[in-house]
Amino acid sequence: MDRRESIKSILLGSVAGGLLLESCGEPAEQVSQKIWDYQYGRNAKEAAVDQELLQTSFFAEEERSLVDCLANLILPPNEAGTVTEAGVVPFIAFMMVDYPPFQLPMRGGLMALNAKANRTFGKDFISLTEEAQKSLLDTMAFPLEGVDEQPQEIQFFALMRNLVLTGYFTSAVGIKELDYRGNTPHVWDGVPQDVLDEMGLAYDPAWIEKCVDQEKRNETAVWDEEGNLLT
Repeated sequence: MDRRESIKSILLGSVAGGLLLESCGEPAEQVSQKIWDYQYGRNAKEAAVDQELLQTSFFAEEERSLVDCLANLILPPNEAGTVTEAGVVPFIAFMMVDYPPFQLPMRGGLMALNAKANRTFGKDFISLTEEAQKSLLDTMAFPLEGVDEQPQEIQFFALMRNLVLTGYFTSAVGIKELDYRGNTPHVWDGVPQDVLDEMGLAYDPAWIEKCVDQEKRNETAVWDEEGNLLT
């Protein structure tokens, strides 16, 4: 099992309990169907807060480029999709303003990464070869267990890794790669006829039309004031 398959296995085990996140992309306004772009379930006040956050900029241009570089190193492109297609960098930018405690470790970590690159290779991280970039990240890629007790650079990389994986695997691209179908309704054609015959039961034709008509499967049920199903 390769690294990407291992990540997918971890994510599939985490979907039921919520997001994995515990601790150069397109502009946020051009990103759709992402975890932060709520299509329903928001009242007017919540929607207004979301829009304000989406318009708030945290990263400077050079920081955003560095985040994009790191995201592609953590989760390289493959035939299933890329972090750019998944809107990972806009997601991370959104999380910075949605959860301010992330801001200091993120900005400090980016600065420390560039400082380490300059000390080691005499260049900013983004100017290094991919081989040199990976060699630096290998010193920071500590296991998640006990990460809070590790040096700051390891905590930064753990935060970055979690943000990248959460942003990717909660996007339409990432969910498709996981082949996760938990939120997809299945077609139900009712109890099989042979079972009904064996039990001596039968459906009321009126209920068949209301409940097992697949042409109406995307319609929202309507009830009267007495609790009777209308459609």
